Amino acid sequence: MSTAPLLSVTWSDHVTGRRGHLVVDRLVRGVASGGLRMREGCTLEEVAGLARGMTMKEALHYDPTGRYVPLGGAKGGIDCDPRSPEAYGVLVRYLRAMRPYIERCWTTGEDLGLSQDLVDRAAAEAGLVSSIQAVYPLLDDETQARTRLAEAFGVEVDGIGLDELAGGCGVAESVLVALDRAGLSRAGTRVAVQGFGTMGGATARFLARAGLSMVAVADVKGTITHRDGLDVEALLAARDPYGTVDRGALRPGDSEEPGDAWLAVDAEVLVPAAVSYAIGVDAVERIRARWIVEAANMPVLPEAEALLAARGITVLPDVVVNSATNAWWWWTLFGDIGADADEAFAHIRGAMRALVGRMLDRAEEDCSTPRAAAHALVEERLPEIAERYGWY
Repeated sequence: MSTAPLLSVTWSDHVTGRRGHLVVDRLVRGVASGGLRMREGCTLEEVAGLARGMTMKEALHYDPTGRYVPLGGAKGGIDCDPRSPEAYGVLVRYLRAMRPYIERCWTTGEDLGLSQDLVDRAAAEAGLVSSIQAVYPLLDDETQARTRLAEAFGVEVDGIGLDELAGGCGVAESVLVALDRAGLSRAGTRVAVQGFGTMGGATARFLARAGLSMVAVADVKGTITHRDGLDVEALLAARDPYGTVDRGALRPGDSEEPGDAWLAVDAEVLVPAAVSYAIGVDAVERIRARWIVEAANMPVLPEAEALLAARGITVLPDVVVNSATNAWWWWTLFGDIGADADEAFAHIRGAMRALVGRMLDRAEEDCSTPRAAAHALVEERLPEIAERYGWY
């Protein structure tokens, strides 16, 4: 797969001097898909890597029999702290500047630092019909499709929106597939999650309800631990919009540790679900887990992954693990599933179980890592997609 993106744009905000980026890695039928993140220090290189990852996620979910047709990969990023008072104005001006791309070829939505509600509000202020309007010409019945997606975004499950749960359902299923293949019981399997926002919180809920023990949760204030398992639902109820837990909700026996303590906890599974580049070479020797499951985008640096593999620690890669968020949008919009939580979760679990299984089978056949196996699957699928739909 080519490492050179199709399009790369850098924007400077005339009010604050903040910079934003858009990278379109690949188009399919003239459209690419990928979220918009906002974080202090976001770089063009980071956004390009994320856009390439989106191309892979789309290809991995390609099903010739499905209504959902895979798109190309893209990503947007803004170098700004989302908690800053100037953040919303920067977001609106960025979307206004990127309006020609959003109208024609880039479908986007929430990512790190931004909620979908905020993106929608800013998109409307920037004069856009929708942050995903570029895909509308590909729909058989636009009105019906938009109604279905809007209804799906209105579904809540125990106080959390279906749109916030879809990705975590996919991450959790990836963990369960790994455990099942290893013959390990869910009961007694311990998990640590870094990041307790949309993805981390939903993953923790699904894993706890599957019988696993959540022994550590890390947010910007530090790491909360309990050797016998945290009360996940209580922590979810005590989150702020950025995934920070109110420490007043902690139970007797819950401990507060430093921010990086989640890396070294006694757990079988680590789930980095926050920022990119969270696990570097210096963290490798501290890790005791058997699996690292990438709910975040690009959390494990390549040099660290090689050292982890040498220690027998398996990394399940982001391009597979966290791909259900994106896929759920399109399964719903194109009509493969309806605006129903049970139907959505069943579809996500089935698709992720099959995809993770294919990846791990390929890794065994090739004597490679799961990431290398996922990339090999992508290399096989992209020519099929190009042959059917063309390169652009």
